[in-house]
Amino acid sequence: MAELLIVYHSRTGGSRQMAEAAAKAAGEETSVTLLPAAEAEPEALLEADGYVFCAPENLAAISGVMKDFFDRCYYPVLGRIEGRPYAQMVCAGSDGENAARQTARIAQGWRLKEVQPALIVCTHAQTPEDILAEKTIPETELDRCRELGQALGAGLEMGAF
Repeated sequence: MAELLIVYHSRTGGSRQMAEAAAKAAGEETSVTLLPAAEAEPEALLEADGYVFCAPENLAAISGVMKDFFDRCYYPVLGRIEGRPYAQMVCAGSDGENAARQTARIAQGWRLKEVQPALIVCTHAQTPEDILAEKTIPETELDRCRELGQALGAGLEMGAF
């Protein structure tokens, strides 16, 4: 059975909900490991056949904890995971595009294969209170996350990637 690794960071719950939705749906198709970015190590990347990276956009960039994951794992796996499929999800207050570009650039350096464009969920949080508040992602958006997880899981199992 193929192994899908989902690495996420979430401070206010939005990215966690997205990652959990993708993991649950992917688990119907393949084996899934869901790891917080702070706990993910290079070995988890080496053991997986494909990836989903999920993080919030903070100050027009990927969150610091997610960046730390990439910093810790980048060189230990460089040249060892080339060609593996990945997708990404971003939980953003208004845009999310820059965080998606940053993750895509890191994945390009690893020579991963993007299997779909970044899924960006916009919470429209614009005030300090809304930005810091616990998030509840609408079911319609979680459905998109489930679809991503299911598709990636099925693609891994079928050998499509």
